[in-house]
Amino acid sequence: MKDFLKKKDIEISLKRYGIDALGAMAQGLFCSLLIGTIINTLGQQFHVKYLTETVATIAGTEYTVGGLASAMSGPAMAVAIGYALHCPPLVLFSMITVGFAANALGGAGGPLAVLFVAILAAEFGKVVSKETKVDILVTPLVTIGVGVFFSWLIAPKLGLLAMKFGEVIMMATVLQPFLMGILVSVAVGIALTLPISSAAICAALGLTGLAGGAAVAGCCAQMVGFAVISFKENGWGGLASQGIGTSMLQMPNIVKNPRIWIAPIVASAITGPIATCLFKLQMNGAPVSSGMGTCGLVGQIGVYTGWVQDVASGSKAAITGFDWLGLVLISFVLPAVISLIVHSAVVKLGWVKEGDLKL
Repeated sequence: MKDFLKKKDIEISLKRYGIDALGAMAQGLFCSLLIGTIINTLGQQFHVKYLTETVATIAGTEYTVGGLASAMSGPAMAVAIGYALHCPPLVLFSMITVGFAANALGGAGGPLAVLFVAILAAEFGKVVSKETKVDILVTPLVTIGVGVFFSWLIAPKLGLLAMKFGEVIMMATVLQPFLMGILVSVAVGIALTLPISSAAICAALGLTGLAGGAAVAGCCAQMVGFAVISFKENGWGGLASQGIGTSMLQMPNIVKNPRIWIAPIVASAITGPIATCLFKLQMNGAPVSSGMGTCGLVGQIGVYTGWVQDVASGSKAAITGFDWLGLVLISFVLPAVISLIVHSAVVKLGWVKEGDLKL
């Protein structure tokens, strides 16, 4: 059995499913739902007719260019997961149907359903791939059959579970903005730096509102925090690669000396409740943006698209100067200042030495 699994490149491990597949799922979301949201926002804000008019009507539903991209989020996630799991071509192409079914049946919690169902379908597909002379029939039938079956069996339950758990977090953040601001900010920020996908976690839980704002704060604290405290060792290249790239680059250094993580974590614990209690910062854009921080400025774009949607729906009167002040302070200024202050204290204590943050 071990030899067979090795031959099929089936690795049942936390890394393969909890890191590789989860991270790929987030990339699939970026290339569909997130990009679609950005395209729609650009069209609305800059009055680009081609981006705001209907380009297709399917089953009575009208779609813009961005709408078409967003509608493909299920297939995009599933194909991305299949790619991460090293699926052969016929399995990979069959994942399009699997992703559509799982996302549709998963409802608001579709991303979590897609993650589980896509993994199951991909691995079953890999088992039968190239094992028969009619591979072109057997492999798609097995992959799609398993995917649709599990979509019917578990996707609604997983979707409901994810949605309810996300709602609990968001409700708790509204009721206890200070405490939950700290918890959500620190937890999501840590997830961002760990080799797992904070974006996929936020998407799976549908994390928006105040909780989404706290998540943005925590991610920004990690990215900007590591970027500024390691500037002396890594220069402008390190500032850019961590500040608008990913703080995950520091993971090897964290393993060597976990104390270098103190400053960014403290920064996230401080900026989280400031975001929820003082600025009432909400992420009402795509949930995946909640776990992105300053990576490509996706977190900030997500907050802005949420503002635009809220103004359009009437739930928000207008985008104010105070909104912009809060976004800039939470995203860039406070993480940088707090991290530098805390890091200097950590250095004075002798816990972190020169070279500990070198990429």
